[in-house]
Amino acid sequence: MIKLLRTIRFDASDERVFDIAAPSADWAVSGAFAFAGLEESAITGKTRQAFANGFLGLPSRGRSTFATVGDATSDQHADLVYSLAVYLMAAHGAPDMDAGLLAAAEEVGFVEELCREALVNTVFTVRRFCDSDGQIREQFRTVKPPAGEPLHTKIWTVE
Repeated sequence: MIKLLRTIRFDASDERVFDIAAPSADWAVSGAFAFAGLEESAITGKTRQAFANGFLGLPSRGRSTFATVGDATSDQHADLVYSLAVYLMAAHGAPDMDAGLLAAAEEVGFVEELCREALVNTVFTVRRFCDSDGQIREQFRTVKPPAGEPLHTKIWTVE
């Protein structure tokens, strides 16, 4: 199995803060590429919230404040790369499917690396900002499930 991120909702707040809120269980990538070339000071409103704290969910193309680590099959991994490539062509100017697949594989590979050592059900948040050179930077934080004794109560599942 391959570890990837999936969107998760703890409440309805994403529906109020993002233009499009991802439903629970979408596969998730950082999605920082959507803001490349934009001046941070020009990003306002719900777009600002997506920039600052949103994971990109697929296939919905919505944003999520939280993402959780889940197991993916190789078919699900391939579907995510393909879906992201189509999105990169349609909305972000990838010139053809080969270029889209290359960029999508890189984005999904970043998520794989991010999740490699994380336990399934570890929750991630992201803080995104531009540095003094105008480059987008990301800081990821985790909320890990309890270790040691078995969980007494399951608080969420990802299918």
